Amino acid sequence: HKINVYGVRFMADLSGNVAIITGAGRLRGIGRAAAVALAQDGADIVITGTGRSPDSFPEDEKQVGWKDIESTAEQVRDLGRECLPLICNAADSNDVNSVVKQTMDKFGRVDILVNNAAFARAEDRVPVVDMDDEIFKKVIDIKVIGGYLFAKAVAKILIAQDQGGQIINLSSTAGRQGSARTSAYNTANFALHGFTQALAHELAPNQITVNAVCPGPVTTARMDVLGDKGWEATLSRIPMGRAATDEDIAGVVRWLCSPEASLITGQHININGGTVMD
Repeated sequence: HKINVYGVRFMADLSGNVAIITGAGRLRGIGRAAAVALAQDGADIVITGTGRSPDSFPEDEKQVGWKDIESTAEQVRDLGRECLPLICNAADSNDVNSVVKQTMDKFGRVDILVNNAAFARAEDRVPVVDMDDEIFKKVIDIKVIGGYLFAKAVAKILIAQDQGGQIINLSSTAGRQGSARTSAYNTANFALHGFTQALAHELAPNQITVNAVCPGPVTTARMDVLGDKGWEATLSRIPMGRAATDEDIAGVVRWLCSPEASLITGQHININGGTVMD
């Protein structure tokens, strides 16, 4: 592997490895960036998306003719790696098991799981007394139940392969600190942290690491709902003065798959410019 001592960029040799990354269909998105980063290190990639309608795409995606997970797959293939894009409802066990089966049918193995799928930010950001029960449930279903289903299916394979592996759950600083109008999101991410630690204990004897990555504000399409004023207010609360990019988060995912992180498990890693420091 390589270390750039100036940029402190860790690169693992992931040749022969296969990574499943959920929620990877956005042009400005952590899933896409993670897929590209792991492909750069030599992994073949399986990505999932919801099959969203092009009518719902943000303007920048429409302008470049973005095709959801198919476009992410093109970026991976341009790096010389194979990519299998699949439509999946992460909260549906049949869909999840189908993704894992198709992964094994095509590649014969899986080494890395990045649980990134989440409910779109908007309808859930209301006071508890105004919350739609079904929306609350969807937030939990996609992030917590989806993360559990994928981790369960992949962990079985990792144990059988007996070659270690990595499970990385995309969480949030909202899983470290509660706030008003984010009750569903707080609940999902706090739950994901407990699941991460429990699974890390269970899989440690198999040399399988399980960690949660906890971004603060990230310049992805999910934040467009804030508008310019809301985004400026968000930036003003970041001690380091800038939000993370999707590549910033992907860099930590990449590092967790490198030899330097082989003894790190059960951790919740903040990437937020100092907004939450515990």
